[in-house]
Amino acid sequence: MKLPGWTRRDSLLGLVSVGASAWLPTVHAGQVEEPLADSVRGALRMAIESAGPPNHELLPQASRERFERWSRDIGPRLARQKSHPLERDEFLRTVWYYATRQGLDPTMVMGVIQVESAFRKFAVSVVGARGYMQVMPFWARLIGNGDASLLFQLNANISFGCVILRHYLDRERGDTFYALGRYNGSRGRAPYPNAVYAAMRRWAHPDA
Repeated sequence: MKLPGWTRRDSLLGLVSVGASAWLPTVHAGQVEEPLADSVRGALRMAIESAGPPNHELLPQASRERFERWSRDIGPRLARQKSHPLERDEFLRTVWYYATRQGLDPTMVMGVIQVESAFRKFAVSVVGARGYMQVMPFWARLIGNGDASLLFQLNANISFGCVILRHYLDRERGDTFYALGRYNGSRGRAPYPNAVYAAMRRWAHPDA
């Protein structure tokens, strides 16, 4: 699998192995609050509201079949972080649902989660980012109901994280290097995107 942006200039700077600590403190920052046009804020809010709780029946049959193959293979790789089978299945179903709803590669979402929180539900960064995908609390005010505590819930956190990542990818016209940098608040610097690219290797799968 060729990772997007892997050959970009400086792409080897700050590279860390997946077997080591791919979530180095030096790559931790957080999304930066920026002015949003009313139309953009409305679209992001609608994306959050319309997704609802994970319901794979809303996904195309082909997507559901790919998920079944993906989860069977990815599940054992996640056993160390999520030891209980039911919790692991719920987590993978949630990631797949919100990632595919936003047109994202679940492999990248898994990479972001690994780097951001090491799959810790209640992780909090030094700048206040929360949960699995380390969503900054201001997003709850901008595109949510204002309750930042919801960012510790599985569904809300993955939904917000995927919508935000899609927003940054759109802003960067699909350039994952710069979009990931925006997600981390370090646009243009290599350590964070490279950490995600490295983490993605662990979760690579042909059905993602």
